[in-house]
Amino acid sequence: MSLPAPPSASTEPSDPAQTPPADARIAASAPSVDTTADTTTSATDATASSPPPDATAKPPLPPRPRAPMPLLVLAMLAIGYTLWAAQELLLPVLLAAFFALVGNPILRLLGKLYVPRFLGALIVLAGGLAIAGALTVQLAEPAGEWVRQVPREMKQIGPKLRQMTKPLQDANRAAQNFARAAGGESTSKPVQVVKTELNDPYRSLTATPKYIAQALAVVLLTFFFMVYGESLQRNAIALLPSQRKKVVTIDILHSIEREISRYVLTISLINTGFGLALAGALYALGVPVQEALLWGTMAAILNFAPFVGPLIGMAVMLLMGLVAFDELWPSLLPVGLYLLLHTIESQAVTPIVLGRRMRLSPLVLILALMFFGWLWGIIGLLLAVPMLVCVKLVLARIEGLEGWSKLLE
Repeated sequence: MSLPAPPSASTEPSDPAQTPPADARIAASAPSVDTTADTTTSATDATASSPPPDATAKPPLPPRPRAPMPLLVLAMLAIGYTLWAAQELLLPVLLAAFFALVGNPILRLLGKLYVPRFLGALIVLAGGLAIAGALTVQLAEPAGEWVRQVPREMKQIGPKLRQMTKPLQDANRAAQNFARAAGGESTSKPVQVVKTELNDPYRSLTATPKYIAQALAVVLLTFFFMVYGESLQRNAIALLPSQRKKVVTIDILHSIEREISRYVLTISLINTGFGLALAGALYALGVPVQEALLWGTMAAILNFAPFVGPLIGMAVMLLMGLVAFDELWPSLLPVGLYLLLHTIESQAVTPIVLGRRMRLSPLVLILALMFFGWLWGIIGLLLAVPMLVCVKLVLARIEGLEGWSKLLE
């Protein structure tokens, strides 16, 4: 019995009629190749047309170039020397800018009342000069009297000073004797050579016209700063290339000008109140009115220089008390009242009125007072704090320099 043959493993059909021709097979496979190519091409076009994910992001800013340290040191030394050499030119300008900042809030108030800026500046400047002239007339007589009395009164307060410093002198004398005995030296006093210097009256006579010219320059510059300061600022801003920079610069300058003017005016009012309070306290102790106003004005001016000014004021109040009162303890009352009022002003009134925004580091403040006092004398002491506040406000408004503003707090 024969078995049926297994089916053939060949994939070709057994019927020749069912087998498609070769060209039909090629035509049938062609559309599938074209479809794949079109799909690949459309996907490539879509990928090319869609923007990359980082195309809309802002490019990173290039790093800021840094100058070498020797060049920075040389630049700082050059700036310091220029400030010292040009002080006769810079000090009138800085004083005029300071007084203009004090008057700007008053000018804005007059502007709201439709007073022209020229007339408002004239009114403010005339009022300031009238107040200064009245104080000068009232205080010139007691100041001259005190200058004449000081040499004579110093002889009278000598016993009081020796009584106050007697324990310190005894301790110092004992320490010196002990050191000389330990070193085998003689206790005899060494010979001292005293040098005297004659005052040249012609020097002060020739310096007087220069001081008068500087005072007139300060007055004129203050007037022009108040009248033409804003127009000069607008013309300087118009030189900037782009509109965006102009808008940003105008906003920064206006905010800084308002805050600095408010600070200077507030500090001036606080110091004036401190001087009036001290004058009233001295008048209550029996000091004549003109002398009380003299010491109050001195205290108000010295209070513009923190730390240094109050120390000078305390020394002057101690000297005044020793001259005005015969007994020891009543003579200490003026310096005690000065210290009490200054503590209230510095620890309560000023922090509450100004707030944290105007706070300065005591270390930075002392360094600024030392530098500007060494550079420009008493005027440098008076201008050190306003200039330091200006620098802090400018740094706080410039992007990228906020950290330096925090460093001054």
